[in-house]
Amino acid sequence: MSDAAGENAVARYPSLAGKAVVVTGGASGIGAAIVEAFAGQSARVFFLDIDAASGEALARRIGGRAEFRPVDLADVGGLRCVIKAIEQEAGGGIDVLVNNAARDDRHDWAGVDPEHWRRMLAVNLDHQFFATQAVVPGMAARGGGSVILFGSRSWMRGLPNMVGYTTAKAAINGLTRTLAREFGGMGIRVNCVVPGAVVTERQRRLWTPPEDDARILDRQALKFRLAPWHVARVVLFVASAEAGGCSGANFIVDGGVM
Repeated sequence: MSDAAGENAVARYPSLAGKAVVVTGGASGIGAAIVEAFAGQSARVFFLDIDAASGEALARRIGGRAEFRPVDLADVGGLRCVIKAIEQEAGGGIDVLVNNAARDDRHDWAGVDPEHWRRMLAVNLDHQFFATQAVVPGMAARGGGSVILFGSRSWMRGLPNMVGYTTAKAAINGLTRTLAREFGGMGIRVNCVVPGAVVTERQRRLWTPPEDDARILDRQALKFRLAPWHVARVVLFVASAEAGGCSGANFIVDGGVM
């Protein structure tokens, strides 16, 4: 069974037109689909990634509707500088922040040392907080905005061999709820999108080759493999005025596993 017909059925969100949007980890995979989705809504999109070659290639392909900024998100000082520069270009603030970036590297718990542990949290958790911290004053000055964090169902299922990743993603659940309460009075909504097993080039290459499809579909209620655009469409909705009454929530996109 396929859901390919839905790929071209794109909803329009007038509230996103002209909005300044920042997407982290936007050069490939789900992030690239999110960048393209916002560009298709006539938003002004800035996307961040450490992979300069892929980021520049995506910006060329989109053709001027999205602007790439190379940065190592684990470098909090560099991240803050890039966000400040984007705010100035966007006229004083950012309307939507999508904290998509992450790395689901596998690792044996017994071999994790303190340096590796800190790096895993920096790559998967820290930047989501510090990017949010950086954009909130500008959002508040604009009268509100939407912050979208990215979680994972891996911690909900207790998946093995990725304890640093699942710890970071579990923390994002608490971060979402607390920041939603902290920022609500400023008109800023904070929500979390939780993808399931999505087919990307990286996932195919490293973790879920085609021969795993039957096993994955057996766990899902929906009997088709999820694509990056399935997640991107949910991100558009959560960012838009149509989700104006939603904050502190998890939006799970996993084909019905959870």
